[in-house]
Amino acid sequence: MITINNLCKSYGTRVLFDNLTFNVGRGEKVGLVGRNGYGKTTLLKMIVGEAEYDSGEIQIPKNYKIGYLKQHLDFKHKTIIEEVASVLPKEETDNSWKAEKVLFGLGFSKQDLQKDPVLFSGGYKIRLNLAKILLSDDDMLLLDEPNNYLDIVAIRWLIKFLKGLKKELILITHDRNFMDQVVTHTVAIHRNKARKVEGNTEKLYEQIAKEEEIYEKTRLNIEKKRKRTELFIRRFRAKARLAGMVQSRIKTLEKQEDMQQLTELETLDFSFNSLDFPASKMAGIYSLNFGYTPDNILIKDLNFDILKNERICIVGKNGKGKSTLLKLLADRLKPLSGNIKRHPELETGYFVQSDVAQLNSESTIFEEIFSANTDMPQLARNICGAMMFGGNDMMKKIKVLSGGEKSRVLLGKILAKPVHLLLLDEPTNHLDLESTESLIDAINEFKGSVIVVTHNEELLHAVAKKLIIFDRDKVTFFDGTYSDFLDRCGWEDESDEVKADNKNAEKKVYTKDEIKKLRAKLIQEKSKELKPLEIKIKDLETQILQKETEAEDINKMLMKAYEENDINFIAEGPKKSKEIKKDLEALYNELFANTQVFEEKEKYYQKEFDNLQS
Repeated sequence: MITINNLCKSYGTRVLFDNLTFNVGRGEKVGLVGRNGYGKTTLLKMIVGEAEYDSGEIQIPKNYKIGYLKQHLDFKHKTIIEEVASVLPKEETDNSWKAEKVLFGLGFSKQDLQKDPVLFSGGYKIRLNLAKILLSDDDMLLLDEPNNYLDIVAIRWLIKFLKGLKKELILITHDRNFMDQVVTHTVAIHRNKARKVEGNTEKLYEQIAKEEEIYEKTRLNIEKKRKRTELFIRRFRAKARLAGMVQSRIKTLEKQEDMQQLTELETLDFSFNSLDFPASKMAGIYSLNFGYTPDNILIKDLNFDILKNERICIVGKNGKGKSTLLKLLADRLKPLSGNIKRHPELETGYFVQSDVAQLNSESTIFEEIFSANTDMPQLARNICGAMMFGGNDMMKKIKVLSGGEKSRVLLGKILAKPVHLLLLDEPTNHLDLESTESLIDAINEFKGSVIVVTHNEELLHAVAKKLIIFDRDKVTFFDGTYSDFLDRCGWEDESDEVKADNKNAEKKVYTKDEIKKLRAKLIQEKSKELKPLEIKIKDLETQILQKETEAEDINKMLMKAYEENDINFIAEGPKKSKEIKKDLEALYNELFANTQVFEEKEKYYQKEFDNLQS
């Protein structure tokens, strides 16, 4: 439980926080959001005393312990299990199984437990720090991008762990799906202040948008009144008999609040540049095999086609071959055996974070992006702006940029080049929530095909139509969405948990005649449940079409009324339009609710049919 009151912080002329105020109550799990550079990490450092603020206060109860996930590494024990178990309270020192459970959840194997922490990569060392924080007896955890070095299976495990955690939490993450599943409240650092709601990011952003819409309407109304008042003062200042009214209005103006126009916030706003493809198939992958050594074959006998307008996501644990497969598709590696047959006219754009090393440190941002397509200098300028390098910023040299800024330059180079196929390796790294949404929109709007390596489940649910899955010690092609995969197959680690929970449950085996009867019964039940909903949904769709037609008619009549100066309809028309919009909103809400129920019931019956068949 902490309270932050009127916190202010500036760096020279740049204001970071201006009377930033919010609290974290007992049992609350708070998601902290805000654009990159808005001070999220700085705020966590202020809470633990690692950064200073100019004024205000942070109130922390006496003896209240706060655990902070740090990036620096300091290990004191010779084995991983000893290092992690060392944070357990004294009365639990014999419960090393708790440390094992967390380590397994974060992707360590049984063989890893007795290894020295210093032998592991930087990413796994950060995982060790995370394991220690999760097992600590702290009252509150501050987790800054805890999923940065986790694969999708470990991220899903961490979501479950944090949901069950009986502690306060402040979480920073660029993965909106991760945050929304964990938090009870969300706080945005927005325009140098804090906004807090009970609920997820969607509720928070809706509230901010509503508040800013009301603010802008109020500001415009005040501005109109001010102009009318100023006009009155100018016209009648010299009229002696109106002097009292003039003075009254002058005093009103002096007391009137000066509402500043809200500045437009910078965000990534871009689209990928596509080329028309002359065929239905871009490439075919046949019996693909690859490994860096003969003893470590990562990809074995993989077959799939890349067609027009594909959306394929590559998913799985770290170190299994996801990025390697993308390099093979980008022709940066050659297969051990098998073939990748590309259409001779195929143009590909490949994005991978490690390519920042290939940027010319002495070039400007504009020069780097322009180098990707030297035919169109104006396009390069537009892309600089879209990547948040507007004005003079595009003339900054690469060597002065942060890692996230360099990543945006790489993305800008991909945007500049017209392609048929995009290969994107972890493109959401270094992007904030808003920028991640812009990327998802750009992928969905791209007219070519896209193959993405990602651990971000928000992107997976929004983009993937097919999957390449590294799981169960093999790589397989899955023709379906990410939700389909979770429903039909699921991850090996998670299915093992389900097996353990149900190992004593025996599955009923039916005869063919029994299956036939049960199937007929299911069809009857399904029809009884879904038919009324289908009729209701069609009826609502018809009503919506009628209302939309009425709305269009009212608008046409209003335009005619203005042309003919029909005062009566000019007065009544907007009222009717408002009523129709209100009816439409209610109909849309009802349609959404009925459609959701229909889809859930349909999904239930499909599962029942699948169970009978299996």
